[in-house]
Amino acid sequence: PLWSKGWMKPISFKRHRFPAEIIRHAVWLYFRFSLSFRDVEELLAVRGIEVSYETIRCWTIKFGPQIARRLKKLRPAPSPRWHLDEVVSSIGGRRMYIWRAVDDEGEVLDLVVQRRRDGEAALKLLKRLLRNQPVAPEAIVTDGLRSYVTALDRLNLRHLHRPGRLRENNRAENSHLPIRRRERQMQRFRSQASAQRFLTTHAAVYNTFYTQRHLTSRPTLRRLRADALAAWAAAWA
Repeated sequence: PLWSKGWMKPISFKRHRFPAEIIRHAVWLYFRFSLSFRDVEELLAVRGIEVSYETIRCWTIKFGPQIARRLKKLRPAPSPRWHLDEVVSSIGGRRMYIWRAVDDEGEVLDLVVQRRRDGEAALKLLKRLLRNQPVAPEAIVTDGLRSYVTALDRLNLRHLHRPGRLRENNRAENSHLPIRRRERQMQRFRSQASAQRFLTTHAAVYNTFYTQRHLTSRPTLRRLRADALAAWAAAWA
């Protein structure tokens, strides 16, 4: 079991009326696919499980961040080549920015929801990356935004910067697409805190199950899918 390694206690399902298996499946459905809480409620109802969408929402809030932390610990070390990008989003009726970093393979390294698009905001993202990633960066690819230059100068990392190379930074820009789909499904995020919580959990699940299916043979796809499901089961142990 994962907790025998000393890094986390087992997840507790005490005081929950529904079995752990149902809770795990509902949380997986919500974060794995572009579904609303009502969609998940209906999918469970088809299987004879009567649970309200509000209960499912509470499960995702309680268990989502725990699972995200565990899945992240189970991932292999990412590439040391970082791609950074930011995208505007309307959250709670306010204009905010989702700052995002991915590696060469499309692995989401980290993200942070912020109100500004300045050097301080870029600095916060970079500090999170340097603090939480198991490998140091060898190159940091960005668009032409000057905020990155300001932040990298303050961290003495300017020598790693590869600025303004749009084709090189397509990896980071494309990583926003799944979030755009979820935004539409959820009719936009309601608050900065809820957006940060959802996006962090979604990123961990996305990393676990993401495969480039058009570039993958069927036997390899089956193996990758089995590995992802095994990691998901291990994270709940």
